[in-house]
Amino acid sequence: MITNFKELITAAKREQLPTLAVAVAQDLKILKAVKLASELGLARAVLVGNKAEIEAFAKEAELDLSEHQIVDVADKAEACLTAVKLVREGKADVPMKGLVETSVMLRAVLNKEHGLRGGKLLSHVGVLEVSDLDRLLVLSDSAMNIAPNVDDKAVIIENSLEVALALGLAEPKIAVLSASESVNEKMPSTVDAARLAAMNKEDGRFKPAIVSGPFALDNAVSKEAARIKGIDDPVAGQADVLIVPNIEAGNLLNKSLEYFAHAEKAGVIMGALAPIVLTSRASSEYSKMHSIALALLIHETSSKEK
Repeated sequence: MITNFKELITAAKREQLPTLAVAVAQDLKILKAVKLASELGLARAVLVGNKAEIEAFAKEAELDLSEHQIVDVADKAEACLTAVKLVREGKADVPMKGLVETSVMLRAVLNKEHGLRGGKLLSHVGVLEVSDLDRLLVLSDSAMNIAPNVDDKAVIIENSLEVALALGLAEPKIAVLSASESVNEKMPSTVDAARLAAMNKEDGRFKPAIVSGPFALDNAVSKEAARIKGIDDPVAGQADVLIVPNIEAGNLLNKSLEYFAHAEKAGVIMGALAPIVLTSRASSEYSKMHSIALALLIHETSSKEK
């Protein structure tokens, strides 16, 4: 089981370097992340975007461009589509969002002719390294689906489960969060959580995971909080995966962990034909590099299963 980002980087390394297709690569942090990934032996990159700007930022980042390829595409939407096409055509392994709005990147991913549609709901899956935890924490969905219904949440769980399995968790413990651990008809997220837990118990939809809920955040991650509240459940206090009720809750939790708890982060979009490296434009080069490693590990794991 991978318990931190150092172990993640080690697990993601391959003898034959995979290729990363970076859409709108003219950004200092992006190119610093590519440099880190290259130095660590994770990947080489095809940098799609404005060539002159990429070269200028690469010089500032001290990135040796002789190890990478530049595809000169000035228009941002076209650059996104070009990067996605490289993956679709087998010329690259995973795409990465650069200095461009998420909506523009996703339009390329969902392009009917050249995109990476996988027939599933797309969702963002974050992975966080929190100093007080002995494990990585998977969090979804904090960046894409605004108000998912129970069927959407079921797919969000499936996408998160794929990430958890890639991290080496044999039986991921998944907590469906709300503001309370009791089912309350006036709080629809608690009802959804109970239904999702029932799906797994009744027909094993999310096997090999254990899915329980509703949980308040404290008794999902703290054994002591679960003990005090008398919650006897295999997930209580030991959750590997947190499923949030909506994007507001997820976004606030994600950024609170980053800015207050100083958690290290990685993020990918799941549900497409390949994991998509997607972080906030404000994220550090280390967050972006960790996201590259995560996407490559998921890609390798899913390729072996096919």
